[in-house]
Amino acid sequence: MLNRLDYWLFDLDHTLYPYEAEIMHLVSERMTVFVQDFLSLDYAEARNLQKAYLADHGTTLRGLMINHDVDPRAFMDFVHDVPLGDLEPDHELNALIMALPGQKLVFTNADHKHSHRILDHLLLSEIFDDVFHLEHADLIPKPDIRTFELMISKHTVEPGRAIFFEDTARNLKPAKSLGMTTVLVGPHAEDDQSDFVDFRSPSLKAFLADNFPSP
Repeated sequence: MLNRLDYWLFDLDHTLYPYEAEIMHLVSERMTVFVQDFLSLDYAEARNLQKAYLADHGTTLRGLMINHDVDPRAFMDFVHDVPLGDLEPDHELNALIMALPGQKLVFTNADHKHSHRILDHLLLSEIFDDVFHLEHADLIPKPDIRTFELMISKHTVEPGRAIFFEDTARNLKPAKSLGMTTVLVGPHAEDDQSDFVDFRSPSLKAFLADNFPSP
C-alpha cells in the first residue's frame, strides 16, 4: 500500500505542525467572537452555533454563508488575525517531506492568505509544489467529494497512487472512496476505528520517519 506513491497530499493545520500549537485555539476563539458579534449572541450560544456549523458543513464559515449570507473575506481575515509566536519550523520534518519522491501538495480548508502565511513561517513554501486551498474549492470545504474532485482535476492526481495525511478523520472518507491511501495523524489518532483510515500515527513526523526516512 505504501509502494508506488507519486502524489503526497497534506492537510495544513494540526498536520504540518503539532496539535499542541496554540494557533488553531486562537483562531477558534476568534471564530466564536465573530459569530457572537455578527449574530448578536452571547458567548455560549455563539460557541455552540460555531461548533454545530463545523460539524454540519465542514467549516464554520460554510454554515455562516449558507444560513446568514456572511461575507467570507471578512470572516477569514478576522479569524486568522492571530500571532504565530509558538509556531516554529521543524527542520527534521521539513527534510522528511523534501525527500519524498513525486508531487507534494497541501490540501486545506484554510484560505490562500492563511495557508501561505503558515507555510512561509514554517519554511515549507519552497518544499511543496502547490497549495489547494478553500478559494480553489469555491469555498466548499472538505469532506465534500466535489472539493476532492476539483483538487484531483486541477493537479492531475491519480488517486490510486496518492496518499493523504489528515488530522480530521471524516476528511479521509472521500479520499479512501476515491482510492487514496489514508493516514490519520494526531495525539488521538490511535483511538479512531474508522474503516476508511489505513494508517494512524501520533504525528506526521513520526509516520514519515518510520516509513519514509530521509537519506
